[in-house]
Amino acid sequence: MADEMVQPGNNPKRAKALRTLALVVVAAAVLAAGWWAIFARGRVETDNAYVGGDTAQVTPQLAGTVREVKVGGTQAVEAGDVLVVLDDADARIAVAQADAALAQARQRYGQARAQADAAKSRVAARSAEIASARSRLVEADAMLKRAEGEYGRRAQLAASGAVSAEELATARAALAAATATRDAARTAVAAAQETAQSAAGDAAAAAALVQGTTPATAPDIRAAEAALARARLDLERSVIRAPIAGIVTNRNVQVGQRVAAGAVLMTLVPTTGLFVDANFKESQLAAIRIGQKVELTSDLHGGSVTYHGRVVGLAGGTGAAFALIPAQNATGNWVKVVQRLPVRIALAEGELKAHPLRVGLSMTAVVDTRP
Repeated sequence: MADEMVQPGNNPKRAKALRTLALVVVAAAVLAAGWWAIFARGRVETDNAYVGGDTAQVTPQLAGTVREVKVGGTQAVEAGDVLVVLDDADARIAVAQADAALAQARQRYGQARAQADAAKSRVAARSAEIASARSRLVEADAMLKRAEGEYGRRAQLAASGAVSAEELATARAALAAATATRDAARTAVAAAQETAQSAAGDAAAAAALVQGTTPATAPDIRAAEAALARARLDLERSVIRAPIAGIVTNRNVQVGQRVAAGAVLMTLVPTTGLFVDANFKESQLAAIRIGQKVELTSDLHGGSVTYHGRVVGLAGGTGAAFALIPAQNATGNWVKVVQRLPVRIALAEGELKAHPLRVGLSMTAVVDTRP
């Protein structure tokens, strides 16, 4: 019975099978090493990656009542499309008032310029009045000197009786009248000079309102124009347009709702300009550099669609560092946890158009770190 048993070492079939298995294992190891050397060496991979984008919040710039809502949730819009229309009755009244105020400002400026010109004319007239008053004063002085001479001669002759008392009295009255006329002429000159000074002051005040200005540069007109531009801008802002092209999300506005300036009405999520934030382990970051090529696949489209991107930046800190409640490792109960750092990856726009993505979708990213 013992003679019929075959020793394991003497079984040729088993030895051949073991040799074949060994060859297969060695070949698999060689193939795995070759695949790693050709395809995996110098690459770091993570499936902790998500699509991101710079979303835009749609907010009104002035308070108002919603008259129309032009879009619904998940609707695609282009930049400049009308999203919400506010009641613009108050804004139109404000534009009309500002327009009237501008017309009044221009009218006042025209009146001020006309008054300045009239004041200049009055100054010239007052100068002529001064000249006339001085002429009358000269004439009055001449008449006074003549009256003084007549009275003096008659006073000398009166002593000898050659001139009657009546004639002397007449000469004396003429002298008094000439003196009064001369005094009145002096007063008239002084009054004319004062009137001219007052007119000059009025002319200076009127000229100061328009001096160095034109209807295009007058301060009151420019202020009225600015008020009109502001009113027109508020009227324009009663129509709320899309700041970017994207998908309407989180729409929370209804017709008839009273909204405040700055209230978020909806969010626009872009379909272009998307990026991926890939969270690599700290042990994988040593070889990652800005500008390196990245291959990405999404759970949405599967492995049949490969996106190509490029590393454009590394975050300034890990997610834990900026958490609402950061980890406190100074208590003594410390367990090391491998941290992850977000790496920003830009995607090719052509591939995004061919295979659109949405913000928040999961991605797998492989960075080629080979030189």
